[in-house]
Amino acid sequence: MFLLAAEGGEAHNPIVPIWQELVVGGVAFALLCFVLMKFVFPRMEQTFQARVDAIEGGIKRAEAAQAEANQLLEQYRAQLAEARTDAAKIRDDARADAEGIRADVLAKAREESERIIAAGKEQLAAERATIVRELRAEVGTIAVDLASKIVGESLADEARRKGTVERFLSGLESAGAR
Repeated sequence: MFLLAAEGGEAHNPIVPIWQELVVGGVAFALLCFVLMKFVFPRMEQTFQARVDAIEGGIKRAEAAQAEANQLLEQYRAQLAEARTDAAKIRDDARADAEGIRADVLAKAREESERIIAAGKEQLAAERATIVRELRAEVGTIAVDLASKIVGESLADEARRKGTVERFLSGLESAGAR
């Protein structure tokens, strides 16, 4: 342009713009602003809003997931505490049952041992009585034979023999008691 102005003879100041360029530049700027405001900015606003919604939704979902995880953790802890309490109760019940069974077994064992001891004592007493009876009869027979030899008479009849044996055994028992 400078050359055109120089050829036409008029010199143009380079600091002052040409008014036609200002009009064309202004119309182009207005057209560009209209296109940007009508089409580009709303589209960019939708994109930004979608991103904001996605980010906020993600944050809300993360917070909800965190709250749910915390709730599940508390439920787990409560169940674990309940399970521990139940286990302790079961363990205590088992110990109490074991102690009861132990006491029952000991009581039955004592009863059985006392029964066996009593039966043994009864059997010993019966055997002792039998032995004493047999010894009495045998001692009586021996005593009668000895007495017959010492006295020189026969203690043949039963009444005399019994009386003599009884007196002899009574004498032995009284001598043994001293």
